[in-house]
Amino acid sequence: MVASGDHGGIDRRTLLRGALASGVALGAAGVGLRLRRGASLWNERVFSPPGEARVAVLGASSYTPDLSRLLQDGLSAIGVDVRGASVLLKPNLVEYDPGTSINTDPRIVAAAVLAFRRLGAVAVTVGEGPGHRRDTMYVVERSGLADALRGVDAPFVDLNVDAVDAVPLSSSYTTLRELWLPRSVTRADIVVSMPKMKTHHWAGVTLSLKNCFGCVPSRIYGWPKNVLHYAGIDGSILDVAAAVRPDLAIVDGIVAMEGNGPISGTPVSLGAIVVADDPVAADVVSAGIMGMDPERIAYLAEAGRFLGQSDRDRITMRGEDPSGLTMRLAPAPGFDGLPD
Repeated sequence: MVASGDHGGIDRRTLLRGALASGVALGAAGVGLRLRRGASLWNERVFSPPGEARVAVLGASSYTPDLSRLLQDGLSAIGVDVRGASVLLKPNLVEYDPGTSINTDPRIVAAAVLAFRRLGAVAVTVGEGPGHRRDTMYVVERSGLADALRGVDAPFVDLNVDAVDAVPLSSSYTTLRELWLPRSVTRADIVVSMPKMKTHHWAGVTLSLKNCFGCVPSRIYGWPKNVLHYAGIDGSILDVAAAVRPDLAIVDGIVAMEGNGPISGTPVSLGAIVVADDPVAADVVSAGIMGMDPERIAYLAEAGRFLGQSDRDRITMRGEDPSGLTMRLAPAPGFDGLPD
């Protein structure tokens, strides 16, 4: 139901049931992956070579305009078709702190609910499994997300306690061989990663791929997703995103975060929303808007080999020229080499 060409025309749930990947998991060291030259740590029968991607960059100076119409226009511009589909929106919901900008803003989440309904989705659910605070509903209520979802009559599911399905991994960047994923994720027709545009003190940047960590239930993998941290951050980002396979991305960069993200950084009014039919392309464009070189982000450069399109010449751009919204954000400590 998403525009064809995203994943080789193969149904995303068929991809999840693919065979185990061959190869040796080499994990992460420091700020980069250690990989054998030319090594393919993914099952090439499951992951087709990345095709053309479509990205729309939308300008929004605040959260007060009619964001639902803006998002609808952006989704339409990249050819999204969700008619008759069940959609899961997966925002970034980490912690409540009124003095900063940690989470995907509730107003853009509610706007996405309305936009997908207008585009013909039969059901739109919002789900997240925070890894920082154990009481998910505390963050949902205090952040304002609960009120925003009540305003559009949309349900919320705590992915940390949802029923789960075992999903065999078809990539091997960690020693994990399967992931237990919430059924709200595995049984949705379309999964939309909705991250906050932020720097990250372990991954460099956190965007739509890293946002998939919240799909891994903490009641199984610990707080703050300890199993994934032990397995290596960069490798885990790749394996988790390869299992979840988000179909679409909506990146909230109206207010972004720089510095010591993803929790203790500084809010920055950036004024951008990135909408894409390919999560890797979304992250490449978003990193550029942040003033970061995506080729220097280890997991993102590797994701471009099999998970999505990282070649800018094969990314069709819609909406505004991203160069007009680009702002050189201060990197997280230890990532001084990421900015262009």
